[in-house]
Amino acid sequence: MIDAPRELLASGELDSTVKVGEVGDAGGGDGGGAAQENLERINAALARLLPTRGAPPRLGDAMRRAVLGRGKRLRPQLTLLAGHIANAAPAPLEHAAAAVEYIHASSLVHDDLPAMDDDDLRRGESSLHLRFGEAIAILTGDALQAAAFATLAAAPAPAAVVQRWARLLGETVGAAGMAGGQALDMQGDAGTTAQLRALHDRKTGALIRAAVVMGATAGALPDEEVAALRGFGGEIGVAFQLQDDILNAIGSTATLGKPQGSDRRRGKVTYVSLLGVDGAKDAARQQLSLALSRLAPFGRRAEALAALGERMVRRVR
Repeated sequence: MIDAPRELLASGELDSTVKVGEVGDAGGGDGGGAAQENLERINAALARLLPTRGAPPRLGDAMRRAVLGRGKRLRPQLTLLAGHIANAAPAPLEHAAAAVEYIHASSLVHDDLPAMDDDDLRRGESSLHLRFGEAIAILTGDALQAAAFATLAAAPAPAAVVQRWARLLGETVGAAGMAGGQALDMQGDAGTTAQLRALHDRKTGALIRAAVVMGATAGALPDEEVAALRGFGGEIGVAFQLQDDILNAIGSTATLGKPQGSDRRRGKVTYVSLLGVDGAKDAARQQLSLALSRLAPFGRRAEALAALGERMVRRVR
């Protein structure tokens, strides 16, 4: 599948029908029943809140495929579980979690474009631009970003909370966040682990950290506890990227659902290219330990969030 021609992918022969997000290796394990319940809750919210009314049919179809297809839903799970620690009400949390996932889906659509990472596979299916064309893919990413902020604006939460979420998400997506990280990645001049971490702190880590903080600020946690959860989000984001680089190097296309070895073929600087596979694995374990230490003040209240953090780093896809 790695070398499958674009014509075959575009034909749909490697596609299956849209499969709604699944627990798999990222949501099972400890607390598997609760994880499945959270996943079903997230998927229902994503479908219910996605604003496709009035969209041209092809654009609406592309939006639904980008959001409702197979996915681990890690970021919205982080929002729900951090919100659980904050004793937040369910309905506002669902809006926040959906907004986070809409941004994530948007970033995947744009990252796969020929002008960006030029990937043909996403979640085991042809990338959106191969199925719908580049123009619709670009518009889908744009529409999903708008959907995120519309969803936040409609959240049944105090105005001050919604404003805080919107500002945080805007900073996360923008030039100092994900867009800036992608720009740095395309420059390809990160030559040290410190530079690579700074890049991925924007491109990947910013949304993971924001997902946790949005859940944490949905309730009434004291500032020092919000700061601890923010620290967890930042550290687990680094560990997540380390594992992502490891899987790209040693995983399989069938398991990953995207081309294995694409980083090496493009000559990209990764944690694996800088540290080696074993060095990256050691760094991921150390980073996970650091992330979990940030949850120590919460005791058993953070057990589910800690378990999700472990699954994020120990995942196989």
